[in-house]
Amino acid sequence: MSQVERQLEETKAQIEAEIPDDISVTDVTYEGPELVVYTRHPKQFARNGDLVRDLASELRKRITVRPHPDVLSLPREAEDDIREIIPDEAGVADLDFHQDTGEVVIEAEKPGLVIGRHGSTLREITKQVGWTPEVVRTPPIESSTVSNVRNFLKHEREERRDILEKVGRQIHREEMSDEQWVRISTLGCCREVGRAAFVLNTAETRVLIDCGDKPGSDDVPYLQVPEALGAGASNLDAVVLTHAHLDHSALIPLLFKYGYDGPIYCTEPTRDLMGLLTLDYLDVATKEGRTPPYDSEQVREAIKHCIPLEYGDVTDIAPDVKLTMHNAGHILGSAVSHFHIGDGLYNVCFSGDIHYEDTRLFNGAVNDFPRVETLVMESTYGGRNDYQTDQEDSEEKLLEVINETHERGGKVVIPAFAVGRSQEMMLVLEEAMRTGKIPEMPVHLDGMIWEATAIHTTYPEYLRDDLQDRIFHEDENPFLADQFNHIDAGEEERREVADGGPCIVLSTSGMVTGGPIMSWLRHLGSDTDSTLTFVGYQAQGTLGDKIQRGQDRIPVQDPDDPRRNSTLSLEMNVETVDGFSGHADRQGLENFVRTMNPRPEKVLCVHGDERSVQDLSSALYHDYNMRTFAPKNLETFRFE
Repeated sequence: MSQVERQLEETKAQIEAEIPDDISVTDVTYEGPELVVYTRHPKQFARNGDLVRDLASELRKRITVRPHPDVLSLPREAEDDIREIIPDEAGVADLDFHQDTGEVVIEAEKPGLVIGRHGSTLREITKQVGWTPEVVRTPPIESSTVSNVRNFLKHEREERRDILEKVGRQIHREEMSDEQWVRISTLGCCREVGRAAFVLNTAETRVLIDCGDKPGSDDVPYLQVPEALGAGASNLDAVVLTHAHLDHSALIPLLFKYGYDGPIYCTEPTRDLMGLLTLDYLDVATKEGRTPPYDSEQVREAIKHCIPLEYGDVTDIAPDVKLTMHNAGHILGSAVSHFHIGDGLYNVCFSGDIHYEDTRLFNGAVNDFPRVETLVMESTYGGRNDYQTDQEDSEEKLLEVINETHERGGKVVIPAFAVGRSQEMMLVLEEAMRTGKIPEMPVHLDGMIWEATAIHTTYPEYLRDDLQDRIFHEDENPFLADQFNHIDAGEEERREVADGGPCIVLSTSGMVTGGPIMSWLRHLGSDTDSTLTFVGYQAQGTLGDKIQRGQDRIPVQDPDDPRRNSTLSLEMNVETVDGFSGHADRQGLENFVRTMNPRPEKVLCVHGDERSVQDLSSALYHDYNMRTFAPKNLETFRFE
């Protein structure tokens, strides 16, 4: 009998000793980080509301109780009972029964009403029918991504259970090493922005944090080194994805091409957005005549291996590592990732990308941790002069640019990331038109922006509280305002818009590195009445960065033959409006560290150009007397 099997036998005996005599346990198994308990008496479990919580506390594990298949009522009968229990206002759209696990997935417009106060309605469902309910939200805006991911995971449910059981056994395996140490190796995004990738090593475990590309460059993380895939992909225990932007996620599917078959820990919206953005990454590469580094099959594998975590949940991801994700305030589902290593041995926090202050979309980044000895911190705007304009002032400047362009009869073209900045812009523009600060005019959304917006409305619990409230009431959902038009007819529709009256265009890509923004430059680049307005970070070397610096000769592809290039003379006005970035500015980064209690002993400043990381590293050292570093790629730090 293996160590894990002995452990499960002992756990089963411990549960049986704790529960009432009239409740039986037929099996206990691991599925990923969760302990799954099968019983012939699910109704009795549900009647004792505190029983599962007490067991979870006693065993220090996340517990799911499922009915043994023999005791399940017929789905048709159960559905009638469930619909009777759930209030009509919940807007139940679908019930999907899974006989093998005894679970019923309930899709509803208002999941909170299905869950009930402290889970009371869920317990009532199990008490009445025995099935274990799981609740998902019906997207207020139809999302093909959410639908495709849910259908795919439903289709792959059996294989996914096998994956989770294998992961669970890996997490709870016997520790093999007597040594205790912690190391971090930098595989990318050091003294540069992009290709984020780090390896967190202990004597027992190897975890990869992020695996992205570099905007405007073919550089990729140093995955071939022994600390990463050089010793074989199977030597990685887990991957943690802080958020879905491509400079952090683009090469996650590549790991599966190299033979990785372990878990990816991220939030649920990050999983969906990763699918959306990586598939588009492949599409753009193909259209531009480049060979993609992987195919859609590897994207599906990545999604299949995702284990979604909620903010604040402490989760075992290895025998000696616990992971907790917290809101990073950067984009939907972005996470500050805290690693607790060993039995109090060491604590490392990876900030990912953060925004410290509240924005229209998100609450500011969380920095409240019991302990952090080392912080690996983004430094995108870490330079000594990288202070962004106050958002209120930024909004005023943007509205001024729009009004001036409208008076000239021109169009405002805003290159924007599909995820995050676009939705922020939509909220600003919707309010400005509603309150009369700018004239009402069409706002055209091109690229993946509409689809990304639909995903935002699927996960309102990740948004600011007041925005959640508006989304729950369809008449007030700002993303459904009449002004917004989804460009879905391609080049013909773009030509019509370009030939029409004043309007605003939000288009990907945010750094002008490809995508539909290139079409808008072809159509409107020579229009002296129109304005190209940058509202997001432009990485060094990208076309967006070059235009900001004054380059007015723009290489563009022939829309009919991507292999042919021509040069466009850019005559439209160019404006930059700071203050909308999803990244904290220099003050925000310093405040993030200053208000940590206790503060970290060491800080690694990464994800910024050379000047930014060195400036921030120096400032934190002088102001807070902590050891700071501005590492280069391929450095390794031992902390314990």
